[in-house]
Amino acid sequence: MEYEVVIGLEVHAELSTESKIYCSCKNAFGGMVNAQVCPICLGMPGTLPTLNKQVVDYAILMGHATNCKINNITKQDRKNYMYPDLPKAYQISQYDIPICEHGYVDFMLNGEKKRVGITRIHIEEDAGKLIHDEKFSGSLVDFNRCGVPLIEIVSEPDIRSSEEAKAYLETIKSILQYLDISDCKMQEGSLRCDVNVSIMPKGSKEFGTRCEMKNVNTFSGAVRAIEYEIARQIELVESGGTVEQQTRRWDDAKGVSVLLRSKEDAQDYRYFPEPDLRAIYVTEEHVAELKAQIPELPNQKIERYMKDCQLPQIEATLLAENIQKSKFFEACLAIGGVSPRSISNWILGDISKTLNERNCEIDELALQPAALIEMIKLAEAKTISSTAAKTVLEEIIDCADADVAAIVKEKGLAQISDTSALEGVVEQVLADNAKAVEDYHNGKTNVLGFLVGQCMRLSKGKGNPAVLRELLEKKI
Repeated sequence: MEYEVVIGLEVHAELSTESKIYCSCKNAFGGMVNAQVCPICLGMPGTLPTLNKQVVDYAILMGHATNCKINNITKQDRKNYMYPDLPKAYQISQYDIPICEHGYVDFMLNGEKKRVGITRIHIEEDAGKLIHDEKFSGSLVDFNRCGVPLIEIVSEPDIRSSEEAKAYLETIKSILQYLDISDCKMQEGSLRCDVNVSIMPKGSKEFGTRCEMKNVNTFSGAVRAIEYEIARQIELVESGGTVEQQTRRWDDAKGVSVLLRSKEDAQDYRYFPEPDLRAIYVTEEHVAELKAQIPELPNQKIERYMKDCQLPQIEATLLAENIQKSKFFEACLAIGGVSPRSISNWILGDISKTLNERNCEIDELALQPAALIEMIKLAEAKTISSTAAKTVLEEIIDCADADVAAIVKEKGLAQISDTSALEGVVEQVLADNAKAVEDYHNGKTNVLGFLVGQCMRLSKGKGNPAVLRELLEKKI
């Protein structure tokens, strides 16, 4: 039997506010264990929370960016459950009236525009963190993360493959970064997701029973978790079993999910309105002010890069979805003098290779847009070869005040295009490669490329390959 996959994602994004959501404790990653806490975020008896206004503003910004309806009047609710990292035994969240709801996100995948509905975006506080280590038995708790502000972005079950899920997650991440409301550092846990997966016979209109996998913290992990769960459910159904609603934990190292508990429903959390916080009221004027702050978002950039810069969809997406690369690309475009495609090729090629090797972003390099443009101009004018351009890039990538012309002169990288200077090289290569010349005369014209390569080697990479080819064709 053929099956259709139904996927829904719950993305948890920590917000980049200075302080926590209900107290004045510092909101920062990596501090000394249990050093960024106070009686409020530790849930001590008699303490009262105070809502951080910026958290509401950030949630509304994300709501605008995902085409949501913004609720002017909303409230907060208690979500009750027992867990060692939750000192109050409840989490302040939102239940029936979230700040944002009924939106959608568009993204490009394989040249097609896809749309995934957004059910809701709500604010809530994060829990602490359990620490496990071979140095001690049991688990310890770090409460620094308690009270860190989160928004939870809940999608509709509109996703139909792991590939679509990855593209959706990348779009959500890039929107958060463009809005500058979350650093999205998945290695620090500031962007996590829960994955809901079900299967149904192809053509069916009734969804199957879903299983949820908690706290998947990489996009590649989400892909693997989805594909594993699809295979697990299909195998279960085809062996005569039934899929039960469960919460499972994804173990990315082992590539398997394990049962945590039977899936809870809303009534299991005994939601009720938070009695220590007043209703949230946001004026229409303030909602409009926040909407006016929305920058050009990734999908808009992709379309502009494809239309105005004539970039293929894949290249446009790779640039637009990385805000640092996009800013660098825009700075290069502003200087001008070379084609957008050439700039894109260098950023997504050799520069991205360096970024991957160093595990950093382009804004962490000393490379300046003006220096890259000057280098590309010399390469396009055939003043330097493509190989020499890579040598220049190695020099300017770590030097903020690099002088491209001086580097070319100092290292002797300028190409020789003077035919009189190259004729001797061509004659020497033809004399040393009589067999290749004979093959050429016998119709094997592809040896010309080999001969050009020999000329480049003899000229120590300084010969203009176009001029060398022309001389070879004349003399051969």
